[in-house]
Formats: sequence, C-alpha cells, structure tokens
Amino acid sequence: MRIDEYHFGKLVIGGKPYDSDLMICGEDLHQKWWRKEGHSLCLEDLEWMLDRSPEILIIGKGSAGCMEVPIDVVEELRKRGIEVRVAKTEQAVELYNEMVQRETRKIGATFHLTC
Repeated sequence: MRIDEYHFGKLVIGGKPYDSDLMICGEDLHQKWWRKEGHSLCLEDLEWMLDRSPEILIIGKGSAGCMEVPIDVVEELRKRGIEVRVAKTEQAVELYNEMVQRETRKIGATFHLTC
C-alpha cells in the first residue's frame, strides 16, 4: 500500500482521502485511530498494530511533531523486536513510501495527521 499524498489533516491512499489519524500495516488500514492520551502515545494505543506483528514501525508525530512518543514506548517496541522510526508526519510518509518499495520486512505505520 502506497500513500499518494499528505497535507495537514489529510492523507490520500489509492486515490481515497482520509481526514483522521490512521494506522497501516501491510495491506490493512485502521481508520479513525485515537490515542488514550490524545497527543501522547502509549503502548495500549498500538494494540491494533501489534496484533499484526510489524517488523518495522514508522510513527508520524503530526505536521509540527506535537504528538509525544515517550522513550519507554519506543524501548518496549524494540524489546519486542520491532525497529522503530519516529518523524514528523510529512517525513514519516516519505520514509514509509520508500520502505514499502524496497523492504522485505513487514512495515507498519501510524500517522497523526494534524498538529
């Protein structure tokens, strides 16, 4: 699955626009992703993703990078054998698109689309 474009508050995938935070893993898409603490990621927020066993997880923190990704969450993901990449959403989309083209490992991504 490739992302066509990202603009503040909107992702376009396969020509279809999405205007709420979402997660992608392989060919699965989880719309209207919401976090327990809003702008702070916790492990519980990633249950859907973890059920799909990604080997790489790209986390898009928002346009300005406002979503907090605590180090303890990153460390726990790494303990589970998941390579973690964290970036502002625009860069996370670019990284995701690059990696799905060349990577053989299973890639998951979470995208906060606004702030």
